[in-house]
This record gives sequence, structure tokens and C-alpha cells, in this order.
Amino acid sequence: MGARDFWQDVLGAAGFTALPRWTALVDALSGVAAHDSALTSSPSSAELLAAHAKVISALSGEAEIRTGYAPSGGAPLPCAIAVGGTWPELVAQADKVAKDIAAHAAEPLPEGVLFEVVLGDIAELPENIVLAVSEKDGLLRLRYRTEAFDTDHIARIAGYYRTALDRPDAVSLLSHEELDFQFDGLAGPERELPDRRFHELFEDRVRQHPDKIAVEHGDRSWTYAELNRRANRIGRALRARGLSSQDVVALVTERNLDWLASVLAIFKAGGGYLPIEPHFPAERIGKTLRRAECALVLTERGSTQNLDQTTGFTRVFVDEIYAEAHDDNDLGIAVGWDDLAYIYFTSGSTGEPKGAMCEHAGMLNHLYAKIDDFGIAEGSVIAQIAPQCFDISLWQLVSALLVGGRTVIVDQEAIMDVQRFVSLVSDGIDVMQVVPSYLEVVLSHLEEHSGDLGRLHCVSATGEALKKELAQRWFAAFPDIKLANAYGLTETSDDTNHEVMSRAPERERVPLGRAVNNVRVYVVDENLNPVPLGSPGEIVFSGVCVGRGYINDPERTAAAFLADPHRSGERLYRSGDFGRWLPEGKLEFLGRRDAQVKIRGFRIEIGEIENRLLSAAGVRDAAVVVDQGKTLVAFYSTPSELPGDQLREHLAAELPEYMVPSHFHWMAALPLTGNGKIDKKHLTAVAAELKADEVEAPRTATEWRIAAAWAEALGVAPEEVGRDSHFFDSGGTSLSAVRLVVKLERAISLKDLTRTPVLADLAAAVDSVTENGRAL
Repeated sequence: MGARDFWQDVLGAAGFTALPRWTALVDALSGVAAHDSALTSSPSSAELLAAHAKVISALSGEAEIRTGYAPSGGAPLPCAIAVGGTWPELVAQADKVAKDIAAHAAEPLPEGVLFEVVLGDIAELPENIVLAVSEKDGLLRLRYRTEAFDTDHIARIAGYYRTALDRPDAVSLLSHEELDFQFDGLAGPERELPDRRFHELFEDRVRQHPDKIAVEHGDRSWTYAELNRRANRIGRALRARGLSSQDVVALVTERNLDWLASVLAIFKAGGGYLPIEPHFPAERIGKTLRRAECALVLTERGSTQNLDQTTGFTRVFVDEIYAEAHDDNDLGIAVGWDDLAYIYFTSGSTGEPKGAMCEHAGMLNHLYAKIDDFGIAEGSVIAQIAPQCFDISLWQLVSALLVGGRTVIVDQEAIMDVQRFVSLVSDGIDVMQVVPSYLEVVLSHLEEHSGDLGRLHCVSATGEALKKELAQRWFAAFPDIKLANAYGLTETSDDTNHEVMSRAPERERVPLGRAVNNVRVYVVDENLNPVPLGSPGEIVFSGVCVGRGYINDPERTAAAFLADPHRSGERLYRSGDFGRWLPEGKLEFLGRRDAQVKIRGFRIEIGEIENRLLSAAGVRDAAVVVDQGKTLVAFYSTPSELPGDQLREHLAAELPEYMVPSHFHWMAALPLTGNGKIDKKHLTAVAAELKADEVEAPRTATEWRIAAAWAEALGVAPEEVGRDSHFFDSGGTSLSAVRLVVKLERAISLKDLTRTPVLADLAAAVDSVTENGRAL
């Protein structure tokens, strides 16, 4: 991070005041203020420089800081200091730096160098400096630009210097007041939860209104009483087949009424719910079942094609259970607050998926967070949209049942037909949650075709970054429908932060929002100590939301799930996400520092794909990168060139479709960095060049029209789309296919695109329809 970016993006936020763009700061400098702070003793130049480095490192989150040093009131000169090790070691390094600068003080400042932070006694604050720090007679003086900092922030920074100098071995530079604020003031609101499990609260609702509709799917619906009876019969059948408390039950069904009844049944029977999508590759299904030590699999006719290729478990069909003579009264099995509720498997960097275990307390807390923040009440209708393996599917499925509402399970076919989906929503949905890319498709359709969304009052976006421009477009079209940015991880019982908006945000990035009820969020350094307010750090979680770890995976559990060092008896989860606190007490996401990416809302470990590639016969080296269009691109080396289609088939047999790269490129040897690692930065550039080289420009008017919509749908540059481009090999997904259909105003259908995915062929088919007046 450059110094200019550092002060604008980090300290501007840390100051709890808006820092103008740098050009505005240079061109329109106004007030300069000073702040004095007493020290217990006068430090040496080396000690002051060491303390300065320590403070700037804490503020920036960088281990090596670059700043300016002005010896004896002279002109500032550049210096770099690596922060780490003991205080004496840091002082020794600073002493050497100071002496080196003093020896070259007569040399002119390199042209173009600007110092946003300078250490030294500067009488007048130059225009290219926003903060200067000096010491004299036991007084520390900070001179600063008022555009960049407010007085409260400068007082905190002065405190960091005092701590660094007076107590150099202190664990944290932060004051007790700031620590208390971060631990307690930024925590989610306290909400008392009933000492009941979700399914018990549902049973209360059944007694209150047994004949009210609980769930709909297509033209079928069940009342609360009917749903409860079916769940009880399934639950008793599971217990009769040997299910004990906290045993894992895999559920392999489509999203339908029996799916909901089965989820309830597993909770009622005291088991742990493990969702598996029927179309997942048999190898992945088998790995998941083995890792979870799952003995019982609940399934349905027509969903077992891949499941049948695995062994080592007892398969139970839902329709067979219904035919058995099981009692349909509530089971009444004791289920503990900290008992296992469910397991969701996510991608793992070692090539093995990891199953995040969450407990009933965290699950119930999350359900009430959705109810409270999204305005879900008695009579509310919630759309169930997400796939079973996506953790958000659970709250969509069951939250309405806590308050006497109704769940509407939306078929995938309806989701892929935007016009049909919009019609379904406008017929009576109150709350829905979608990934931002699908929300953009829905909004584009509504912008091009007049219509409304009925009684919908809240839309939640999750799984991908919600861009400000989309929020602006949303409120321009639907100013009375709230838009909620939701953030959280599978390991933290789903969402931990909600930013519920009634208008577009003023900031460039949409915040992640405040912590939800009973959740604590910290932004910390590598030692798990809170960083200064507004500075970047790792986002970690504490409290009821934190799950119990990864099933049968002690090594990865130990790395991510720790004892909270700040709250006795609490678990802490390290997310690997980086963020910072905004002035208004909301969290902002800054990115990740590992190989994990989000593709179509799914969290993917690049390492898992690479490990599966390396397991293919003949593959010596493999690397996967993500291009600008959020497309996975695989590079591999083999003794002799191996067709990419073979590797595609190899991965498709073991990984979900969204984890299979769209492009495969053979190389005799993969490029390496100076330290012998695969050069992924170079490969990313190569991927862009290869894509450009493969493009033959469109020829006809229809080809140009489709190419323009194609590029927009995939989020790529128009010049990357050519006559021979294959929509799905170019990174197209079912979602982007829907987007293309919408942008072409239904001149093509999804079936047309699936049947003729090459641009030139698709254009010819469209022209044929126009000329002959017949359907494709």
C-alpha cells in the first residue's frame, strides 16, 4: 500500500472524519493544528523513531513502514523500518536508520517524493505533509492537517506514542477506554433468547395456529399441523433406525416440502443436519459422508443417482417412512443449547472439504437476528431461494416458522426465468435474500419492463460484495424497499453483520454494518489484539455465533477456532477476512490475504482445486487463478501436452460445477518467482493475453448486438468476446445466462443459449428466426 493510499484509505477512516481526495488535500490545504502530550522522560532520537515506526505500523497494519525523518530540524528524508522483534532490537534498527540519514542529510530530497508522515522538529508544516511528530523537553508535539484528523483521533494517536515510549513492552498501544469501547461498545445489542430450541418454538406455533399455511412449493402447501406431523414421523423413524443425540444425518433431496419436514425431523430427533445436493459428484458426496462419519442418509426417489455410487451408510427413503406406522406426536427429546444443530461443508485448501459444525444456540440467535433486523413478523412470507449446500438456505427455510409466517420454496426453474421470478415475488413475498449479481439481473429486468414487487419490504444481498452503484440503482427504482447488506461466515452460524439501508450509502463502499444481537466482532493484529479504531486488521468473532469447529478435523479446527483471549470461556473464530471499523461503528470489508475467493457467492479455496488437479495422472504442476471476469482459469504442466477436456472431466467427477475452471491451459513448465514459487501474478496476466488472442471480432449486426450484451452479462471487456466465443467456456454460469437473456430482451431463451452457446451460431439462429418468423 502506498503512503498516499494509506493515509486516504486508512487514517482518514481512523480519524472518524472524511479525508478528501489527495489532490483536494494538496490543492486546498486549510487549517493546521498542534497537540502536545507529556512524556515521563525525554526519549533519544532512536527511541522516538522506533516508537514512531511502532505507531505507524499499528495504524497501517503493515509490518514495514515508510516515512520521512528530519534530523535536527533539517529537510525530511525517506526511511523504511521493519517493525517486529523486541523493543531493543527495534531501537537498534532505528538508531542505524537515523545515523544513516544524518550522514546523508545534505543530499537533496528525491524529486516527486511526498511524505504524509514525518518525524522531526519542523517549524512550518510543508504542504506535502499531513502529520509531523517531534519531542522536546519531555513534551511530544503532533502537528497535523485538520482535513485529515479531528482532535479526538489525534488525542488517541498521541496516546499510542506515549504508550510506545513509556511502556514499550505493553501488549497493546490502545488505552483502556478504547479497548473497552471495541470490546463492548461495538458489540451487537444484547437480546435475551428463550431457553428453547428452534423446533420446540415451532411446536408452540403449531399449537397456536395449526391450520395456518406454513410452507408452499409450487401448487402444494402444508399447514403448520401437517408439517409438524410429517416431521414427527420422520424423526421417530430416524430414532428407530438407531439415531442417537448429535449423530449426523445427511439429507439428499431437492428443495421441496419433504426437505423442510426432514430438516425439522432431524432437529426433533436430536441429530445434526448435513445437507448434500443430489447432483454433487459421487466422489465429493462420499468424501463428505466419510468425513462426517454419517451412518444415516435421508433421501427421496429420483435423487440418488450419484449417491448410489457411494457405500458405508444406511439409506432411508422419505416415502417409505410415510408408509410406516410411526406416531405423529412431538418426540420430546431433550436437545441441549450447545448440541450440534447442523454441518455445512465448504471448500478446503488441502483438497479435502471441511465441515463447519454449528450449535443450536448460534442457529437460534441468527434466526432472531434476521427476524429483528429484516422485519419478519406474524404473517410474513419469506422466499426460500438458496441451494441446500449454501448456509443461507437454512434461515430462508425456517425463520418464518418462529413467528407464524410462511415459507415459499422457489424452484430453480423459476429463479432462472426472471420474469416468472418477479411475478412470484410480486404475488406476496415480504422478504427475500439473493446474491448481488442476481439482484442486478432482477433490477435490470424491472428497469426495462414496468412493474412492481408487490408487498416486498426488505431485500438482503449476501455472498458477494454489494456495490454502491447497485444500491443507488435500487433506491432510485424502489425507495420504499429496504436493502440489507449481510455478512458472515458458515463457521459463525451464518451472518454476523447487517447493514439495513433505506437509502444508498455516502461512502464509496457499502459497509458490512453493525454486529447483530449477541455477537462480538473484533478487528485485530496477528497477535489477536485490537488494532486502532479505523485501522485495517483481521476480522474475528466471539460469542454465541461461533461454531464448535470442523468435524473430524482437529488440525484445521485448532488453527481457526481459539479461546477468546479477551473474554474468559468464549470461543473465537479467525475469519481470514480483513476489515476496519468506520466512524459510525460499522464494519467495512477490505479483502482477504489468502487464496480464498468468492465465485457466484460460494466460498472457494483455490488450493482445493489445485490439489485435485495435481492428483490427475501425469500432472506435475498446477495453478488456478481468477481473471477479471471472476472466471477460474487453470494452468498445468505435464511431460507431454494433455488435453484440457480430460482434466475438466477429472475435476467434474470430484468437485461441484462452480469449482471447475472454465479454461485449461497447458504449459511445458509453469513460471516461477525468484523464491521458486509459482508466479500467479504472471499467470493472471497470461490468462488475459490468451483470452485476447483467441478473439475473432463479430461480423454481422446481430453478432455485434449479442457480443455487447454478452460482455456486459459476463462483466468483461467487449473486445474479449468474439465470433468463436463459447458462453459457458468463457465463464458463463446459469446466472449470467439469465442476465444475457434479459439484456437481449428475450430474443433468445435459456434453452437456445444452452443448445447454441457459440456466439456466431447463436447469432445465426436468431437471424433465422427473424427471417423465417418461426421459433428456434
